Amino acid sequence: MEGGDRILPKGFPKLKNDTFLRAARGEETEHTPVWCMRQAGRYLPEFRETRATQDFFATCRSPKVCCELTLQPLRRFPLDAAIIFSDILVVPQALGMEVVMVPGKGPTFTEPLKEVEDLLKLRQKVDVTAELGYVFQAITLTRHSLEGKVPLIGFSGAPWTLMSYMIEGGGSSTMAKAKSWLYRHPEASHRLLRLLADVIIDYLVGQVAAGAQALQLFESHAGHLGPDMFQNFALPYIRDIAQAVKSKLKEEALPLVPMIIFAKDAHYALCDLAHAGYEVVGLDWTIRPQEARAQIGKDVTLQGNLDPCALYAPKEKIGELVKKMLEEFGTQRYIANLGHGLYPDMNPEHVGAFVEAVHAHSRHINKHS
Repeated sequence: MEGGDRILPKGFPKLKNDTFLRAARGEETEHTPVWCMRQAGRYLPEFRETRATQDFFATCRSPKVCCELTLQPLRRFPLDAAIIFSDILVVPQALGMEVVMVPGKGPTFTEPLKEVEDLLKLRQKVDVTAELGYVFQAITLTRHSLEGKVPLIGFSGAPWTLMSYMIEGGGSSTMAKAKSWLYRHPEASHRLLRLLADVIIDYLVGQVAAGAQALQLFESHAGHLGPDMFQNFALPYIRDIAQAVKSKLKEEALPLVPMIIFAKDAHYALCDLAHAGYEVVGLDWTIRPQEARAQIGKDVTLQGNLDPCALYAPKEKIGELVKKMLEEFGTQRYIANLGHGLYPDMNPEHVGAFVEAVHAHSRHINKHS
């Protein structure tokens, strides 16, 4: 297993709970699998304690700390999957941009892209092993450390979401600067999106080579685009990433892992996303499960979509909401999750109530159906 001081991506422990992977592939499951976006997060006191003394992106660059943070929610809750602790903005960093985490403000680019000429400052060829090898090391270490308990999910941000951060310089309620590029500089926008897609493809393949057993692509800013802009500037790259990742996995004799697309607020594009080459379509909480299933069809697994704020409710109410969600989605070809990530002020006990309710109610429904 060891190569000098580095753990190698081979000889992984046998997987004991494959419920998440079976649901992703459309196979029958005894219970509905569940995991949470941002399950390794600030709502956990042990997460805050581990992170207390270290800069955010320094944490991301420490495989040992990333592994520990990834494992923490698994020690508390009977989750059916782990997701590697990292950040989508490591990709712009790999392109040569500086991103810092500003307390109270969030991720901030010291020199965001302002003019088309600024694209020349970006690395045009990225060696993902050299620039993002710390993520691969974290995945390999975590895969071994999980001891086969549950599968490990790797992830990346999608091109439009990353582009919007790189131009806005951080979060934005309108994404007006980034969207103005799409209207004013469409050719340059496509050049940037293509560059990002190429890096993301290599990055995701590298994660599988390191031990990731599923991949999620986050198009977190899809809601800022209408149907036409999404069709032009987001969907082609989302499709291309799925196709190219699967092609390269085959070429490199790597496992063909299930892929999840989560395009937040893209309820206008569910039919397109259903045919984009992903085994799973993630949903936010703004769409009714029956409508999503009607648009997406029965050949793709759905993931989601409880309103994260539902976890502020009393535990009994959480159980009722989970039961309703399971009845509406159905317990098969379905992965339970929230419609977005966990918030820092959430009570861990309520997260536990959510996970346990998914298992208990889905088992009951399966038994009596």
